[in-house]
Amino acid sequence: MSAVETVTEASQTLSTLNLRGGDQEQKTESYSYANLLPHFSPEQYPPLTPFKHEDPGFRALKHADPRAFLKNATNVVELTPNLGTEVHGVNLATLDSEGRDQLALEVARRGLMVFRDQHEFIDRGPDSYLEWGRHFGRLHIHPTSGHPKDYPQIHLVYKDAKSSYNFEREDSITSTVWHSDVSYELQPPGLTTFFLLSQPTTGGDTLFTSQISTLKKLSPSFVAFLRTLSAVHSGVEQAQFSRSGKRGGIVRREPVEHVHPLVRRHPVTGEEALYVNRQFTTRIVGLKREESENILKFLYDHIDKSADLQARVKWQPGTVVLWDNRITAHSAIVDYGKSNERRHGARITPQAERPIPALEGLEIPSL
Repeated sequence: MSAVETVTEASQTLSTLNLRGGDQEQKTESYSYANLLPHFSPEQYPPLTPFKHEDPGFRALKHADPRAFLKNATNVVELTPNLGTEVHGVNLATLDSEGRDQLALEVARRGLMVFRDQHEFIDRGPDSYLEWGRHFGRLHIHPTSGHPKDYPQIHLVYKDAKSSYNFEREDSITSTVWHSDVSYELQPPGLTTFFLLSQPTTGGDTLFTSQISTLKKLSPSFVAFLRTLSAVHSGVEQAQFSRSGKRGGIVRREPVEHVHPLVRRHPVTGEEALYVNRQFTTRIVGLKREESENILKFLYDHIDKSADLQARVKWQPGTVVLWDNRITAHSAIVDYGKSNERRHGARITPQAERPIPALEGLEIPSL
Protein backbone atom coordinates (compact mmCIF):
# COMPACT_ATOMS: atom_id res chain seq x y z
CA MET A 1 0.00 0.00 0.00
CA SER A 2 1.38 3.44 -0.93
CA ALA A 3 1.74 6.28 1.57
CA VAL A 4 -1.14 8.17 -0.08
CA GLU A 5 -3.39 5.08 0.07
CA THR A 6 -2.48 4.61 3.74
CA VAL A 7 -3.33 8.23 4.49
CA THR A 8 -6.62 8.02 2.61
CA GLU A 9 -7.56 4.87 4.52
CA ALA A 10 -6.62 6.52 7.83
CA SER A 11 -8.70 9.60 7.04
CA GLN A 12 -11.67 7.45 6.04
CA THR A 13 -11.30 5.45 9.26
CA LEU A 14 -11.45 8.61 11.36
CA SER A 15 -14.47 9.93 9.46
CA THR A 16 -16.51 6.77 9.93
CA LEU A 17 -15.44 5.28 13.25
CA ASN A 18 -17.59 5.46 16.34
CA LEU A 19 -15.72 7.51 18.93
CA ARG A 20 -16.21 5.91 22.31
CA GLY A 21 -16.32 7.85 25.58
CA GLY A 22 -17.00 5.66 28.62
CA ASP A 23 -19.93 3.34 27.92
CA GLN A 24 -21.51 5.65 25.35
CA GLU A 25 -20.66 5.65 21.66
CA GLN A 26 -20.46 9.05 20.04
CA LYS A 27 -20.45 9.36 16.29
CA THR A 28 -18.00 11.81 14.79
CA GLU A 29 -20.66 14.33 13.88
CA SER A 30 -21.87 14.54 17.51
CA TYR A 31 -18.39 15.05 18.94
CA SER A 32 -17.81 18.69 19.93
CA TYR A 33 -14.24 18.66 18.63
CA ALA A 34 -14.78 16.67 15.44
CA ASN A 35 -13.16 19.54 13.50
CA LEU A 36 -9.96 18.84 15.45
CA LEU A 37 -9.72 15.11 14.75
CA PRO A 38 -6.43 13.86 13.25
CA HIS A 39 -6.04 14.41 9.53
CA PHE A 40 -3.11 12.98 7.58
CA SER A 41 -2.48 15.06 4.51
CA PRO A 42 -0.02 13.61 1.94
CA GLU A 43 1.41 17.11 1.37
CA GLN A 44 5.21 17.16 1.54
CA TYR A 45 7.30 19.86 3.21
CA PRO A 46 10.88 21.00 2.53
CA PRO A 47 13.55 20.89 5.25
CA LEU A 48 13.22 23.49 7.99
CA THR A 49 15.48 26.52 7.65
CA PRO A 50 17.28 28.31 10.51
CA PHE A 51 15.71 31.47 11.92
CA LYS A 52 16.49 34.01 14.61
CA HIS A 53 14.47 33.35 17.75
CA GLU A 54 13.65 36.24 20.08
CA ASP A 55 12.52 34.87 23.43
CA PRO A 56 9.59 36.89 24.87
CA GLY A 57 10.92 36.18 28.36
CA PHE A 58 13.62 38.79 27.74
CA ARG A 59 10.96 41.49 27.39
CA ALA A 60 9.36 40.44 30.67
CA LEU A 61 12.66 40.93 32.50
CA LYS A 62 12.25 44.66 31.84
CA HIS A 63 8.76 44.84 33.36
CA ALA A 64 8.31 46.46 36.76
CA ASP A 65 6.54 43.30 37.95
CA PRO A 66 7.29 40.27 35.76
CA ARG A 67 4.59 38.28 37.60
CA ALA A 68 1.83 40.86 37.18
CA PHE A 69 -0.17 38.46 35.00
CA LEU A 70 -0.87 36.44 38.16
CA LYS A 71 -2.27 39.35 40.20
CA ASN A 72 -5.92 38.30 39.66
CA ALA A 73 -5.28 34.60 40.34
CA THR A 74 -7.53 33.08 42.99
CA ASN A 75 -5.02 30.37 43.84
CA VAL A 76 -1.37 29.75 42.96
CA VAL A 77 0.16 26.52 44.25
CA GLU A 78 3.66 25.15 43.68
CA LEU A 79 3.32 21.50 42.66
CA THR A 80 6.84 20.74 43.89
CA PRO A 81 9.61 22.97 45.28
CA ASN A 82 11.56 23.03 42.01
CA LEU A 83 9.07 22.19 39.27
CA GLY A 84 5.53 23.17 38.44
CA THR A 85 2.94 25.75 39.45
CA GLU A 86 -0.84 25.29 39.34
CA VAL A 87 -2.93 28.42 38.75
CA HIS A 88 -6.64 29.13 39.19
CA GLY A 89 -8.41 32.36 38.24
CA VAL A 90 -6.24 33.51 35.32
CA ASN A 91 -7.87 33.40 31.89
CA LEU A 92 -5.19 32.68 29.28
CA ALA A 93 -7.57 33.73 26.51
CA THR A 94 -7.52 37.33 27.72
CA LEU A 95 -3.77 37.75 28.33
CA ASP A 96 -2.33 40.71 26.44
CA SER A 97 1.13 40.82 24.91
CA GLU A 98 2.81 41.85 28.16
CA GLY A 99 1.00 39.09 30.03
CA ARG A 100 2.17 36.52 27.51
CA ASP A 101 5.75 37.75 27.85
CA GLN A 102 5.48 37.39 31.63
CA LEU A 103 4.00 33.92 31.22
CA ALA A 104 6.99 32.87 29.09
CA LEU A 105 9.39 34.06 31.78
CA GLU A 106 7.48 32.31 34.58
CA VAL A 107 7.39 29.03 32.63
CA ALA A 108 11.15 29.37 32.05
CA ARG A 109 11.64 29.80 35.80
CA ARG A 110 9.24 27.09 36.98
CA GLY A 111 9.56 24.68 34.03
CA LEU A 112 5.88 23.77 34.11
CA MET A 113 2.61 25.65 34.68
CA VAL A 114 -0.89 24.16 34.93
CA PHE A 115 -3.88 26.44 34.32
CA ARG A 116 -7.33 25.19 35.29
CA ASP A 117 -10.75 26.29 33.95
CA GLN A 118 -9.48 27.39 30.52
CA HIS A 119 -12.58 26.43 28.52
CA GLU A 120 -12.65 29.79 26.73
CA PHE A 121 -9.05 29.32 25.54
CA ILE A 122 -9.73 25.79 24.30
CA ASP A 123 -13.05 26.61 22.62
CA ARG A 124 -11.67 29.55 20.64
CA GLY A 125 -10.46 27.08 18.05
CA PRO A 126 -7.46 26.53 15.78
CA ASP A 127 -7.03 30.06 14.41
CA SER A 128 -6.74 31.32 17.96
CA TYR A 129 -4.26 28.54 18.80
CA LEU A 130 -2.00 29.69 15.97
CA GLU A 131 -2.19 33.35 17.02
CA TRP A 132 -1.30 32.31 20.57
CA GLY A 133 1.64 30.14 19.56
CA ARG A 134 3.20 32.67 17.19
CA HIS A 135 3.71 35.06 20.08
CA PHE A 136 6.32 32.64 21.47
CA GLY A 137 8.15 31.61 18.30
CA ARG A 138 7.94 30.07 14.83
CA LEU A 139 5.36 27.30 14.84
CA HIS A 140 6.68 23.80 14.24
CA ILE A 141 4.98 21.48 11.77
CA HIS A 142 5.41 17.89 12.90
CA PRO A 143 6.75 15.57 10.19
CA THR A 144 4.58 12.54 11.02
CA SER A 145 1.68 13.27 13.40
CA GLY A 146 -1.96 13.97 12.69
CA HIS A 147 -3.27 17.52 12.67
CA PRO A 148 -6.67 19.20 12.24
CA LYS A 149 -7.56 19.55 8.57
CA ASP A 150 -5.92 22.71 7.17
CA TYR A 151 -3.96 23.33 10.39
CA PRO A 152 -0.67 21.40 10.11
CA GLN A 153 0.93 23.55 12.85
CA ILE A 154 -1.26 21.90 15.50
CA HIS A 155 0.12 18.55 16.65
CA LEU A 156 -2.52 16.06 17.84
CA VAL A 157 -2.44 13.05 20.13
CA TYR A 158 -5.29 10.61 19.73
CA LYS A 159 -6.22 7.21 21.11
CA ASP A 160 -9.60 5.52 21.52
CA ALA A 161 -11.05 2.01 21.74
CA LYS A 162 -10.26 1.20 18.12
CA SER A 163 -7.43 3.46 17.01
CA SER A 164 -4.18 5.07 18.10
CA TYR A 165 -2.43 7.80 16.15
CA ASN A 166 0.42 8.27 18.62
CA PHE A 167 4.11 7.38 18.50
CA GLU A 168 3.95 4.59 21.09
CA ARG A 169 5.39 1.12 21.40
CA GLU A 170 3.48 -1.98 22.44
CA ASP A 171 6.55 -4.21 22.95
CA SER A 172 7.63 -2.67 26.27
CA ILE A 173 6.68 -3.38 29.87
CA THR A 174 6.04 0.34 30.41
CA SER A 175 4.43 3.18 28.48
CA THR A 176 6.69 5.71 30.21
CA VAL A 177 9.13 7.22 27.72
CA TRP A 178 10.78 10.41 28.89
CA HIS A 179 11.46 12.89 26.11
CA SER A 180 11.75 16.49 25.06
CA ASP A 181 9.57 17.16 22.03
CA VAL A 182 11.22 16.78 18.60
CA SER A 183 14.68 17.37 20.07
CA TYR A 184 16.11 16.17 16.76
CA GLU A 185 15.34 19.52 15.11
CA LEU A 186 18.13 22.06 14.72
CA GLN A 187 16.02 24.50 16.74
CA PRO A 188 13.83 22.42 19.07
CA PRO A 189 10.81 23.84 20.90
CA GLY A 190 10.83 26.23 23.83
CA LEU A 191 7.55 27.19 25.52
CA THR A 192 4.96 24.56 24.62
CA THR A 193 1.18 24.59 25.16
CA PHE A 194 -0.92 21.42 25.46
CA PHE A 195 -4.51 20.61 26.40
CA LEU A 196 -6.92 17.70 26.18
CA LEU A 197 -10.13 17.98 24.21
CA SER A 198 -11.39 14.62 25.46
CA GLN A 199 -10.03 12.48 28.26
CA PRO A 200 -10.60 9.19 30.05
CA THR A 201 -12.49 9.21 33.33
CA THR A 202 -9.29 8.24 35.10
CA GLY A 203 -5.72 7.74 33.91
CA GLY A 204 -3.90 9.35 31.01
CA ASP A 205 -1.90 11.65 33.30
CA THR A 206 1.34 13.29 32.18
CA LEU A 207 4.65 13.11 34.06
CA PHE A 208 7.18 15.94 34.00
CA THR A 209 10.72 16.16 35.34
CA SER A 210 13.12 19.06 35.79
CA GLN A 211 16.28 18.60 33.75
CA ILE A 212 17.83 21.43 35.75
CA SER A 213 17.34 19.39 38.92
CA THR A 214 18.51 16.12 37.38
CA LEU A 215 21.75 17.86 36.45
CA LYS A 216 22.19 19.40 39.91
CA LYS A 217 21.94 15.96 41.54
CA LEU A 218 25.14 14.86 39.81
CA SER A 219 28.61 15.44 41.23
CA PRO A 220 30.41 18.63 40.08
CA SER A 221 33.26 16.69 38.48
CA PHE A 222 30.86 14.53 36.46
CA VAL A 223 28.85 17.59 35.39
CA ALA A 224 32.09 19.25 34.29
CA PHE A 225 32.76 16.24 32.04
CA LEU A 226 29.20 16.18 30.67
CA ARG A 227 29.49 19.86 29.75
CA THR A 228 32.27 18.96 27.30
CA LEU A 229 30.06 16.48 25.41
CA SER A 230 27.51 16.65 22.63
CA ALA A 231 25.03 14.03 21.42
CA VAL A 232 23.10 13.06 18.31
CA HIS A 233 19.31 13.49 18.37
CA SER A 234 17.52 11.58 15.62
CA GLY A 235 14.06 11.62 14.06
CA VAL A 236 14.72 8.51 11.97
CA GLU A 237 13.01 5.96 14.23
CA GLN A 238 9.90 8.12 14.48
CA ALA A 239 9.73 8.36 10.68
CA GLN A 240 10.24 4.62 10.28
CA PHE A 241 7.39 4.02 12.72
CA SER A 242 5.04 5.94 10.42
CA ARG A 243 6.46 4.44 7.25
CA SER A 244 5.64 1.00 8.64
CA GLY A 245 1.96 1.97 8.35
CA LYS A 246 1.43 3.05 11.94
CA ARG A 247 0.22 6.37 13.36
CA GLY A 248 -1.16 7.51 10.00
CA GLY A 249 1.42 6.15 7.63
CA ILE A 250 2.77 9.48 6.43
CA VAL A 251 6.11 11.28 6.58
CA ARG A 252 5.70 14.87 5.37
CA ARG A 253 9.31 15.91 5.83
CA GLU A 254 12.38 13.71 5.62
CA PRO A 255 13.78 12.82 9.05
CA VAL A 256 16.78 14.74 10.34
CA GLU A 257 19.54 14.23 12.89
CA HIS A 258 21.30 17.05 14.70
CA VAL A 259 23.99 17.32 17.34
CA HIS A 260 23.21 19.23 20.55
CA PRO A 261 25.20 19.86 23.74
CA LEU A 262 24.62 17.34 26.51
CA VAL A 263 24.21 20.27 28.90
CA ARG A 264 22.47 23.38 27.58
CA ARG A 265 22.00 26.87 28.98
CA HIS A 266 18.63 28.63 29.04
CA PRO A 267 19.03 31.96 27.21
CA VAL A 268 16.81 33.94 29.59
CA THR A 269 17.41 32.47 33.05
CA GLY A 270 20.98 31.23 32.50
CA GLU A 271 20.08 27.92 34.17
CA GLU A 272 21.91 24.81 32.95
CA ALA A 273 19.93 21.69 32.11
CA LEU A 274 20.64 18.12 31.06
CA TYR A 275 19.59 17.70 27.44
CA VAL A 276 19.29 14.02 26.56
CA ASN A 277 16.22 11.84 26.26
CA ARG A 278 15.57 8.17 25.72
CA GLN A 279 13.25 8.70 22.77
CA PHE A 280 15.47 10.74 20.45
CA THR A 281 19.09 10.81 21.72
CA THR A 282 21.07 8.03 20.04
CA ARG A 283 24.78 8.47 20.85
CA ILE A 284 27.40 10.75 22.34
CA VAL A 285 29.76 12.21 19.76
CA GLY A 286 33.44 11.34 20.10
CA LEU A 287 33.06 8.41 22.51
CA LYS A 288 33.42 4.71 21.79
CA ARG A 289 30.12 2.88 21.44
CA GLU A 290 30.31 1.19 24.84
CA GLU A 291 31.26 4.44 26.57
CA SER A 292 28.38 6.31 24.96
CA GLU A 293 25.86 3.55 25.71
CA ASN A 294 26.83 3.30 29.37
CA ILE A 295 26.77 7.05 30.02
CA LEU A 296 23.42 7.45 28.29
CA LYS A 297 21.97 4.47 30.15
CA PHE A 298 23.11 5.97 33.44
CA LEU A 299 21.54 9.33 32.59
CA TYR A 300 18.28 7.76 31.38
CA ASP A 301 18.04 5.65 34.54
CA HIS A 302 18.73 8.76 36.62
CA ILE A 303 15.86 10.59 34.87
CA ASP A 304 13.54 7.56 35.21
CA LYS A 305 14.15 6.99 38.90
CA SER A 306 14.25 10.56 40.21
CA ALA A 307 10.68 10.72 41.53
CA ASP A 308 11.79 13.47 43.91
CA LEU A 309 12.37 15.71 40.89
CA GLN A 310 9.11 14.97 39.09
CA ALA A 311 5.57 16.36 38.96
CA ARG A 312 2.44 14.57 37.78
CA VAL A 313 -0.37 16.44 36.03
CA LYS A 314 -3.81 14.94 36.50
CA TRP A 315 -6.03 16.20 33.73
CA GLN A 316 -9.39 17.86 34.30
CA PRO A 317 -11.68 19.33 31.65
CA GLY A 318 -10.50 22.81 30.76
CA THR A 319 -6.88 22.29 31.81
CA VAL A 320 -4.10 23.93 29.77
CA VAL A 321 -0.50 22.99 30.53
CA LEU A 322 2.59 24.93 29.47
CA TRP A 323 6.18 23.75 29.82
CA ASP A 324 9.62 24.77 28.63
CA ASN A 325 10.99 21.94 26.50
CA ARG A 326 14.52 23.28 26.95
CA ILE A 327 14.67 22.47 30.68
CA THR A 328 12.14 19.66 31.20
CA ALA A 329 11.30 16.19 29.98
CA HIS A 330 7.88 14.52 30.06
CA SER A 331 6.02 11.30 29.39
CA ALA A 332 2.41 10.41 28.79
CA ILE A 333 1.02 7.58 30.90
CA VAL A 334 -0.96 5.15 28.76
CA ASP A 335 -2.83 3.30 31.52
CA TYR A 336 -6.41 3.74 30.31
CA GLY A 337 -6.55 1.39 27.31
CA LYS A 338 -8.97 -1.11 28.82
CA SER A 339 -11.47 1.64 29.57
CA ASN A 340 -12.05 2.09 25.81
CA GLU A 341 -12.23 5.83 26.41
CA ARG A 342 -10.89 8.51 24.13
CA ARG A 343 -7.86 10.71 24.86
CA HIS A 344 -7.57 13.52 22.33
CA GLY A 345 -5.15 16.40 22.80
CA ALA A 346 -3.66 19.34 20.93
CA ARG A 347 -0.16 20.77 21.20
CA ILE A 348 1.03 24.20 20.07
CA THR A 349 4.79 23.98 19.58
CA PRO A 350 6.81 27.13 18.85
CA GLN A 351 10.46 26.52 18.07
CA ALA A 352 13.21 28.29 20.01
CA GLU A 353 16.94 28.88 19.58
CA ARG A 354 19.52 26.26 18.66
CA PRO A 355 20.59 24.79 22.03
CA ILE A 356 23.26 26.92 23.69
CA PRO A 357 26.12 24.91 25.25
CA ALA A 358 26.54 25.41 28.97
CA LEU A 359 30.29 25.29 28.36
CA GLU A 360 31.19 28.52 26.65
CA GLY A 361 33.14 27.95 23.45
CA LEU A 362 32.08 24.30 23.04
CA GLU A 363 32.11 23.47 19.36
CA ILE A 364 29.13 21.47 18.18
CA PRO A 365 30.12 19.18 15.29
CA SER A 366 27.99 18.70 12.20
CA LEU A 367 26.92 15.27 10.99
